[in-house]
Amino acid sequence: MQNMIIYEDVNLYVEKQESEIPWLKIFTKEPYKELSDVPIELRKKLWDSYDIIEHEMLHYYNPIKINMASFANKLPRVHIHVMARFEEDSYFPEPIWGQKQRDAKLLLPNEAEFHKRVLYLLMQKHS
Repeated sequence: MQNMIIYEDVNLYVEKQESEIPWLKIFTKEPYKELSDVPIELRKKLWDSYDIIEHEMLHYYNPIKINMASFANKLPRVHIHVMARFEEDSYFPEPIWGQKQRDAKLLLPNEAEFHKRVLYLLMQKHS
């Protein structure tokens, strides 16, 4: 199954990662290997996008924590994972890639509405 694109422009895109938790990934379109390879203006745009997504996740889902990751070992290109974490999710307090702690069924607000909010704000910021 292909992940759904939430936002896209000429420099970057944001996609939804299939998961029990709210999880978006921000990619640069050019396959830069390291963040320091990314031109400064695009780096600022990347972090502006992260700030918008984190803020909206915090206010829309009310998680206990936002996790941010950028390993890029299997996919050696700049991308940032933004994940809303909840005490009752299947892996908390472990990382989402860690050992499963429990079977969880989260009752979360409408995901499509969250995606619309993120799209709107990213379009406002980057247009």
